Amino acid sequence: MATLQKSAAASALPVTLDDVRAAHGRIMSSIVRTPTLISRTLGQLTGATVYLKFENLQFTAAYKERGALNKLLQLDEGARERGVIAASAGNHAQGLAYHGARLGIPVTIVMPRTTPNVKVSQTQGHGATVVLHGEKFDESLAFSREMAAEKGLTIVHPFNDPQVIAGQGTVALEMLEAAPDIDTLIVPIGGGGLISGCGIVAKAKGGVDVIGVQAELYPSMYNRIKGEDLPCHGDTLAEGIAVKEPGSITSEIVAQVVDDILLVSERSLEQSVSLLLQIEKTVVEGAGAAGLAALLANPERFKGKTVGIILCGGNIDTRLLANVLLRDLARSGRLARLRIKLQDRPGALYNVARIFDQEQVNIIEVYHQRVFSTLPAKGLITDIECETRDAAHLARLMAALEEEGYEVSPVELA
Repeated sequence: MATLQKSAAASALPVTLDDVRAAHGRIMSSIVRTPTLISRTLGQLTGATVYLKFENLQFTAAYKERGALNKLLQLDEGARERGVIAASAGNHAQGLAYHGARLGIPVTIVMPRTTPNVKVSQTQGHGATVVLHGEKFDESLAFSREMAAEKGLTIVHPFNDPQVIAGQGTVALEMLEAAPDIDTLIVPIGGGGLISGCGIVAKAKGGVDVIGVQAELYPSMYNRIKGEDLPCHGDTLAEGIAVKEPGSITSEIVAQVVDDILLVSERSLEQSVSLLLQIEKTVVEGAGAAGLAALLANPERFKGKTVGIILCGGNIDTRLLANVLLRDLARSGRLARLRIKLQDRPGALYNVARIFDQEQVNIIEVYHQRVFSTLPAKGLITDIECETRDAAHLARLMAALEEEGYEVSPVELA
């Protein structure tokens, strides 16, 4: 049921279904028509029929190149020769750089000085000129506007541009053609470009609820539409949708075409990234997992629905991905660190290891702590990192240790 307030007389939208169709005609030969596939396992987990749109399979691993390309293809000859500029440290930068190079249009990307080197090198690898300026995105954006005015460059905004929005809407155009029975579309929201374009397509089709998703740490569009004032800061896994100020154009569209906006926790985002890798064998970034996170966190709301989820990007740092996967193993009980109090005497550790062997639990690492402890001088704390089959297996191990007289507790994750 729609819970967002909409004006009684909806104003004419700045982007129409015809604009999205025209955009698709322009870009379709140069982007990947990514698959829309049903996920039987996720359906069993959630009680919904779940379709996934694999936008992480685009050449730059994100949907962003659709809107960037639609904008580039509508530039006049003079604008093409002078070039374009954007402020971005993420997928928009790579999509714009890749298609700009392919079309022979010079691309300048302004990034904060704090941007990870891997993102700088990836964007340069696509042929763009990267300018590092400012500590925060707002400073980079302001500088990009100064450069645009000075050099006559065309600004390609990552979301607050009708031509970019129309390009992003082609995701829903393809998805609803491939799976016309979808009655609920769950779309991540950062600045609002993707959900604006997709919402326009869904509402033109009719009979489709459009649900937006934001990370709890960055509820900017949620605040704008619902009149809230929740804090907007923090280190989120979904940095691709960590936008403090949504666009003026996108806010106008979202107010009219989106039925509700949900917020998801960091834990839900981590779980969803891990599940998609395990179940669908596909790598997504935090923002790309937001739709699934909303579905998993609200099973009753979507039970019995035919849900479309857009996996909007797959650009996640490999070290971060490894950390997310290990944390998920820990939360599910398959990886654990147990803190055990021992007496400092010969054979103490051997006796503990014997119980691990008896319960068929694999010991990965052992940490002894004798000095920095609140125990008496003859006592010690041992942390043992181990691998179990599941949470029940871990519980049996802990019970066996306690039966032998050991005081044991799990070291919990945040």
